[in-house]
Amino acid sequence: MTTALIIGLSVVIVAADGETPCVLVTRRNGGLTALPFGTFDPAEHRTFEIALRGWVREQTGFDLGYVEQLYTFGDRDRETPEATLADTPENARVVSVGYLGLTPDPTRPPEALEARWRGWYGHFPWEDHRNGRPGIIDAVIAPRLQTWAAGSENRQSRARLAFGLEGQDWIDDRVLERYELLYEAGLVTECARDAGLPLPDVKLGEPMASDHRRILATAMGRLRGKIRYRPVVFELMPERFTLSALQLTCEGILGLRLHKQNFRRALDRAGLVEGTGEMMAATGGRPAELFRFCREKFRRSAALGITTPAMRREG
Repeated sequence: MTTALIIGLSVVIVAADGETPCVLVTRRNGGLTALPFGTFDPAEHRTFEIALRGWVREQTGFDLGYVEQLYTFGDRDRETPEATLADTPENARVVSVGYLGLTPDPTRPPEALEARWRGWYGHFPWEDHRNGRPGIIDAVIAPRLQTWAAGSENRQSRARLAFGLEGQDWIDDRVLERYELLYEAGLVTECARDAGLPLPDVKLGEPMASDHRRILATAMGRLRGKIRYRPVVFELMPERFTLSALQLTCEGILGLRLHKQNFRRALDRAGLVEGTGEMMAATGGRPAELFRFCREKFRRSAALGITTPAMRREG
């Protein structure tokens, strides 16, 4: 039997709503949250990106700005996004090409479309450490992983490294590794759904259609790593911003609190921003100067990202 190959295009569009990183999602599959997704038609679309921009505009009313290819999800045993596609042949294999898009403008989608901005920590509550280590890790995740890993040193080691257990450091950009570990252990809704098993007794974050939460995890890890070696965080900022707003955006993406003085010293050394001389009145405090990203300066060279000196925590 000949297997039909369908190329799907999905995109994680990220915006910073204050200190909350948000993704643009749609509603599919009887109410499940999904990423904007559509197929590539070689007869109609000259490039993947042209097709992607068209699908996003049709589904969300949003015009993509900055976008980069994220990953190709084509494993034979992955749960393919057939449920998000119409008229998919029964024997089709769907290869999904994922993209990451960044925007400084989380424009509200038109009311007629099933699209909205959603904070990404609703899907990954264990990833937000800005107010300390999330209780869900030690109270819910760690005991279940210990049960799953019992008798296997390999599993135990993976759990320790992924979730910072037993004195291991938390490594913020291992988002995909953590999600896939929870999936393998049968602790997320998607695993039970894909295998036709009873749902877990505890819901660990909001599930998504198909393998879209896996794609979102990939984008989160990519962005967390990339802001340290490329100035992509400025794609999330307006033309003029305060240094406090920039720090809050970085903290939101990383899920960590940063050391204010060290963060600003690192910005000065890198020369990534310059003051505009304009001031913004702050409620309850002194006016703050507005800055801008020195985009022209770095167009001619490989600009470094932002140094992210995390605050040390006691205990």
